[in-house]
Amino acid sequence: MRNSVMSRCLTLVLSAGLYAFSPLAGAADLASFAGQNGKIDIAGGTAHIPVMNAAAKRIMQSNPSIRITVAAGGSGVGVQKVGEGLVDIGNTGRALTDAEVAKYGLKSFAFAIDGVAAVVNPKNPVAGLTAVQVQEIFAGKITNWKAVGGRDAAIHVFTRDEASGTREVFWEKLLKKGVIADSANVVASNGAMKSALAGDADAIGYVSIGHIDDTLKAPALDGVLPTQDNARSGTYPVVRKLYMNTKGEPQGLTAAFINYILGDEGKRMTAAAGYLPL
Repeated sequence: MRNSVMSRCLTLVLSAGLYAFSPLAGAADLASFAGQNGKIDIAGGTAHIPVMNAAAKRIMQSNPSIRITVAAGGSGVGVQKVGEGLVDIGNTGRALTDAEVAKYGLKSFAFAIDGVAAVVNPKNPVAGLTAVQVQEIFAGKITNWKAVGGRDAAIHVFTRDEASGTREVFWEKLLKKGVIADSANVVASNGAMKSALAGDADAIGYVSIGHIDDTLKAPALDGVLPTQDNARSGTYPVVRKLYMNTKGEPQGLTAAFINYILGDEGKRMTAAAGYLPL
C-alpha cells in the first residue's frame, strides 16, 4: 500500500503592486519596480521555489508596496491554478502538454536547465549505480542494498506524486517509463524528499540537482556524477527545463517579474540556486 509523506506548502508572502509594462519587452532590474504597487501570486513546481523566493524578497525589499506570494504544490498544481486564474504564474518542471495549452491558453517561459538525480542517505556506502539498477530498484525487482554493493539491508524507495514535474522527468528519462513499485513511499516536494532520505539510511529517492546538499548523496549514474556541469555538457542525461507559465500573454507586474527572472539579476539568482540560467 502506498504510503504518503506530506510536506508543508512553502509560502512566501511579500508586499506588491500593479506594473504598467510592455510584456517581455526587455530584461528588468529592481529599478523597474520603483513606484509601483499591486500583487503577484505564484504556485507550482517546488524546484523553482529558491529562485522565486529570492526574486520576491529582493523586489519586496526594493519596494514594500509590492505583494508576492510563492507557494509550492507541484507542476500539476501550477498548471491548474494558473489555468483557472487562481495565480498569475504557474511553475512547471516540465514542458506543457498540447492539451494544457489548448485548454487554458497558456504561455511558457523557460528560465533554467536542471538535472534530476537518484539520491540516497550520506551514510549509504554505494558510490554508483547503473541506469538498469535504478530502474530495477524503483520497480521493486532489487530490494536489498547488498545486490548493488551496499550493506545487507532492505531498500526503502521514495517517489513523488504523479503531478510532479520532477517525477515525470525521472520516470521518462531514467526509468524509461517503467513501473514504480506500489510499495514506494510518496512525498510531496523536493524538500520533503530531502527530509525523508536524511532520516533513513536505507532510503533512495530522487530530487532536482539544485536541491542536492550535504544532507543527500548522489551516486554516479553509469559512471557519471549528476552535477549541473555534467548536465550542461550533456554528459549527464536526466535533464529538464524549468518554466514559468501564464494564462495568455503576461501583463503588468507579472510581465515585470518574468523579465526580472530572465534578466541579469535573475540569472545570477538562478545560478546561485544551483541551476543553469537560460
